[in-house]
Amino acid sequence: MFTTIVVGTDGSDRASQAVERALMLASAYDATLHVVHAYKGTREQVEDTARAVADQLAEMLGTRGVEVRTHAMQGDPADVILDFAYDAGADLIVIGNRGMTGRRGHFSSIPNSISHDASCSVLIVPTAEEPEP
Repeated sequence: MFTTIVVGTDGSDRASQAVERALMLASAYDATLHVVHAYKGTREQVEDTARAVADQLAEMLGTRGVEVRTHAMQGDPADVILDFAYDAGADLIVIGNRGMTGRRGHFSSIPNSISHDASCSVLIVPTAEEPEP
């Protein structure tokens, strides 16, 4: 059913919940998983950090037998994820629901933008905050 899955992450613990769900699906369907980290600002300011986040995730996920490719790209996160998914011929985009709570005022959020404009299926994963120790 799915052969190419794209998951967006900012490297946070909450985003890792969406990455984990994408990994489970990629494993179940023997799909390629693309981990996309989008960033704003100048390339010099954040590219190294974005690449480190993506590579760390690929190392963690790659040990589970799933083909993982990481991508750090400059631009608005929703636009980057949508464009990448389209160009890659993705069957599924997986994202966390951060920013989707409430009744209004969230139309510019990443999950809302992606869910309205994606050219493929979208899975929005509930990302609960981690309990404090």
